[in-house]
Amino acid sequence: MTTSLMALVLATGVATQASAQGVAAPGSSAPAQQGPARAGQTPAQTPAPAQTPLSAQTPPAPVPPPADYRIGPQDVLNITVFGEPTLSGKVRVDNDGTFPFQYLGRVKADELTLVEVESNIRKGLADGYVRNPQVSVEIDQYHSQNVYVLGEVRAPNKYSLPGNSTLIDVLTQAGSVTSTAGHWVYINHARQGTLIGGPAATSDTSTADLRINLNDIQSGKAQNVKIQDGDTIWIPKAQIIYVVGEVRTPGGFPYDETMTVFDAISLAGGVTEKGSNTRLSIRRLINGQMKEIDAKPTDFLKPGDQVNVKRRRL
Repeated sequence: MTTSLMALVLATGVATQASAQGVAAPGSSAPAQQGPARAGQTPAQTPAPAQTPLSAQTPPAPVPPPADYRIGPQDVLNITVFGEPTLSGKVRVDNDGTFPFQYLGRVKADELTLVEVESNIRKGLADGYVRNPQVSVEIDQYHSQNVYVLGEVRAPNKYSLPGNSTLIDVLTQAGSVTSTAGHWVYINHARQGTLIGGPAATSDTSTADLRINLNDIQSGKAQNVKIQDGDTIWIPKAQIIYVVGEVRTPGGFPYDETMTVFDAISLAGGVTEKGSNTRLSIRRLINGQMKEIDAKPTDFLKPGDQVNVKRRRL
């Protein structure tokens, strides 16, 4: 590479034009498109192209990514090759997980850390293009995050979503919840300082970082719940209680931990004309044995309980 003053001036001009265009591949040989100067104008007065800068199109993420963040599609990288302005600039990672870079063709970025991308660019440039290249790669705009959605959704999977996604966005991407879903959504954050290699364990709901009522999500009360890179979102299957006896629609119903005997009877259509509002009992498994206990409408239920509405006394 020549280091003459004329080459440096030309390179600086190209870099200035590229920055006016928003995002461009670092070192791209395509010149910036500008219209001809009007009569009486100097080149410095030539109007800039009518193109919205990237920073105006998409606001930066509110928080910086962690050091072990894995790059994903649509992330914008700020690449600096020190002393080489034509190789420096901003570039967006394409949907195939790569981005164009002068001399190196397509450079893989998906699922790599910033340090790994820096190393790959450095090695590529050192192979006959730049002597002892010094490379820095930073996240300019944080658009991609990996989220795991498990349990009672129509399409449980790992999803790559924009960095400002909410819980509703994630559930929509996963096809929404199934009819057998419980009343709660549990979110486990990736642990600080650990690499994100898969979903978090979901068997113990008491360790979840967030627990959100599904009704609040569906009604819009919890519509602004933000997710983080590496989150595991788990919607467990609903536990069941049963209502039998003198009710209009006996059967099994999804359990909620705030559910009372009255709530269960209401789900079963209410008491029939022959049923009693006071002769109520609960069959419950206690220490491995099924026992029947008298109940009041205000008593709270447990998973697997069977509410029995008896007939009125004559």
